[in-house]
Amino acid sequence: MRDTLVLNASFEPLSTVTLNRAVVLVLQDKAVVEQAHPELRVRGAAVDLPVPRVIRLCRYVRVPFRRQAPWSRRGVLVRDQHRCAYCGKRATTVDHVVPRAQGGEDTWLNTVASCAEDNHRKADRTPEQAGMPLLHQPFEPTPADAMLLALRASERSALPEWLANSAA
Repeated sequence: MRDTLVLNASFEPLSTVTLNRAVVLVLQDKAVVEQAHPELRVRGAAVDLPVPRVIRLCRYVRVPFRRQAPWSRRGVLVRDQHRCAYCGKRATTVDHVVPRAQGGEDTWLNTVASCAEDNHRKADRTPEQAGMPLLHQPFEPTPADAMLLALRASERSALPEWLANSAA
C-alpha cells in the first residue's frame, strides 16, 4: 500500500511511514490527518477513518542535524531522475565514475544513474577512458533535498499542493 508522509508539528517533512504505522499514530492521538485519500477509508469494529496521505505529529520532534544525506543506489537513481548520465535513456543501474576496480567508492560524487547497456559498455574504465562523456555532473544532495526528491519521485502518493510548491 502507499506510504504516508509524516510532518513534524511545525509542518516540516520528517519521513514516510507505511499506512499501518500512520493509522496507529492517528489512533494513538500522536498524529492528525492533514490530507487523506478522497475515496478510501480504513474501517474496523471501532474504527472508521480516511486513508491518510499526510499526517502531522501532535508534538514537535527534535531531529538531530545531519550534515550529509546517506548514499544509496536508490538515492542516486532518484537524484538523477532515473535518466542515464551517458545517453539520457531510462536508467536501471548505478555506475561508478571512477570504477571500484580503480579505487572508486560508493559516494554521491562518484556515482551516476546508468542504463545497463552503457554501464556494461563503460566497464571498468573512467568516462574519459571509455570515450563516454557525462551529460551532467553528479552532485551531493542535502539531507532535506534528498528526502524531498524521494517524496517527489514517489508515484505512490501525491504531495499536497503547499508541500509540492515549497519543494520546487
